Amino acid sequence: MAYILNIETSTKNCSVSIAKNGEILAIKELNNGQYSHAEVLHPFIQDILVEANIKMNKIDAVAVSKGPGSYTGLRIGVSAAKGFCFAFNKPLISIDTLTSLSYSITIKEGFIVPMIDARRMEVYSCVFNKKHQKERAIKAEIIDDNSFNAYLSENKVYFLGDGSQKCKEIITHKNAVFVDDKYPSAKEMAILSYEKYKISDIEDVAYFEPFYLKDFIVIPEKKKKPLF
Repeated sequence: MAYILNIETSTKNCSVSIAKNGEILAIKELNNGQYSHAEVLHPFIQDILVEANIKMNKIDAVAVSKGPGSYTGLRIGVSAAKGFCFAFNKPLISIDTLTSLSYSITIKEGFIVPMIDARRMEVYSCVFNKKHQKERAIKAEIIDDNSFNAYLSENKVYFLGDGSQKCKEIITHKNAVFVDDKYPSAKEMAILSYEKYKISDIEDVAYFEPFYLKDFIVIPEKKKKPLF
């Protein structure tokens, strides 16, 4: 029997859950269009511990979404997960964000393309088959009207995630299906983290870093011209 705390902060959805053997006992999330993780993450964790009637020292492992996604969001989630692991001597499990997102839908045929917004017309994306197996590696790519044509010509392709919404007017192939209101969540993490826990697929807590995919670049603020 394994109790796992799942933490998802890679996008604007701040999501946490506690699962027993992969089944959700308690979940709490907020997707209000803002990055409010720093304010709500720890209160949410306290709330679900109470709801699940379990103390933190009884948790068997902590799982965190490793990215790709928001640099700041990932740092907050990973820092919290590491803190719990150090404090309570628990193993750390990392979950690929796009894999987790792909599990939010089930299809009979075709491909699943989860997308995370990377600003402008760029997205982080991956291609999965109907069994949620990777058909193409994760990429940071700029979307144009030829994107994913190799997959669209074969079958239906289901696009989901906050990065997919801005692609609707560009990817207009008849086989393109856009699934609304899907985002990375600690709900889908539950079964994935449990499967990793069973085979002791864990991270080195001291050296683990999120999978950013791209380097974080700070854009310097433009100097204001003097008024006089």
